[in-house]
Amino acid sequence: MKHWHIDQVAWDRFDRTKLDPGVVPLIKAAAMVERNAADYVTYLTRVFAEDPAFQAAAEHWGVEETQHGDTLGRWGMLADPGWDFEAAFARYRAGYQIDLKADASIRGSRTGELIARCMVETGTSSYYTALGEATEEPVLKEICRLIAADEYRHFKLFYDHMKRYLARENLSFLQRLKVAAGRIGESEDDELAFAFHCGNESEDTPYSHDRCIAGYMSRAMGYYRFRHIERGMGMVFKSIGLEPRGRLSAIAARAAWKLLEWRRDRFRQEMAKAAAANDARSPAMAA
Repeated sequence: MKHWHIDQVAWDRFDRTKLDPGVVPLIKAAAMVERNAADYVTYLTRVFAEDPAFQAAAEHWGVEETQHGDTLGRWGMLADPGWDFEAAFARYRAGYQIDLKADASIRGSRTGELIARCMVETGTSSYYTALGEATEEPVLKEICRLIAADEYRHFKLFYDHMKRYLARENLSFLQRLKVAAGRIGESEDDELAFAFHCGNESEDTPYSHDRCIAGYMSRAMGYYRFRHIERGMGMVFKSIGLEPRGRLSAIAARAAWKLLEWRRDRFRQEMAKAAAANDARSPAMAA
């Protein structure tokens, strides 16, 4: 499929009357994570130093991911004209970086690295699909559709290379499962929380991982529907060598949906408690 370009997005269709205020902080955070793809390209090309075919694919992947960030950032400035994407991204870069000196995968093998990348693309494909279906703002709907399609292609890219390396390294099912579960668990790490901080909080606000991840997840999880989790679980199962459609996958999807609902409610409760505590402090500070 021919790739799209940021200037092909119908920016003139932006409709503020259909803007969901809850999605704006999410897009700001996502813009910075996507824009930061160049560091991952550097890391991947070092890990796969003797594989020019994969290095070329990773370079192309990085170009597309960077464009995702630029596109989301441009939409964020339309939604919030007072927001400066470049300034926010500079803060993010100054405060968060991955290890660029690694010459071997932190996942223990190249197969493991590619499984981890499949998990990332599974998550982003599902996420942008959920946002695109939920929003009524036409430009964001178009952007999410384009990015979700890219992320699914990226999943297939990493999956195809993973199969190539699996034939050489022969990771056991349990090893593959461990990598996949570990990478999914990293969805609440500082990469996303700090992006939320830089995109939505002032420079004089101290960074708090717990506050920022709750602020992000309490919003983001509300856009998912079971069908998004079901589709994502099929992609996870495929990555670790299980049948993507079947009884076991269906059971896992229902369990994941219940977990998401529980975590969503827990994060919302944390946000409500924080808001109540802040309200309680405000009169005293004013006095």
